[in-house]
Amino acid sequence: MAKVAVLNMTGAQVGEVELNDSIFAVEIKENLVHQAVVAHLANRRQGTQSAKTRAEVRGGGRKPWKQKGTGRARQGSIRAVQWVGGGVAFAPKPRNYSFKMNVKERRIALKSVLTSRVNESKFIVLESLEVAAKTKEMAKVLDALKLNKALIVTEGEASKNVMLAANNIQGVKTAAVNNINVYDILKYDTFVVTKDALTKIEEVYA
Repeated sequence: MAKVAVLNMTGAQVGEVELNDSIFAVEIKENLVHQAVVAHLANRRQGTQSAKTRAEVRGGGRKPWKQKGTGRARQGSIRAVQWVGGGVAFAPKPRNYSFKMNVKERRIALKSVLTSRVNESKFIVLESLEVAAKTKEMAKVLDALKLNKALIVTEGEASKNVMLAANNIQGVKTAAVNNINVYDILKYDTFVVTKDALTKIEEVYA
């Protein structure tokens, strides 16, 4: 089993912890990671865009001029797509962009990105993370750990104080163990997890 250092909030090492190989030392499946990211982004799309086709635009029922003899191109309606104020050709309509991955594939993708973070030494375990709901306190912790862009994972629902303290810091996101996903782990350079949250991850995904 791989071992990583356990740090306190000042960045000093206070111990070591062994990582579960079934989660943090798996074969990386890039195809499933890609599929998980695409699914995540697709499921975030609202799909509410809409425009009117020529059948839905008001007016245009009368032929603007006779078919022949005017010297102009034939027209059937002033609401055809080439007219100003006309309908839209192949107009977008509300639709559902989401698609599903099966549970086993999602778990493999998540384990793959967690393994990659460990392999790249971008995986930090904190003994604990207790701060007041003040941005400057969280900023001190991040400075001590030399972090600019990080995903901070806490046990259960993200600690309210941690969430409030990190909310205004650009490049930092907080999440609970049950809300972590492949997209966020890849988006943020460093994966920061409390020791209690690490235990919970190993319980859930082992």
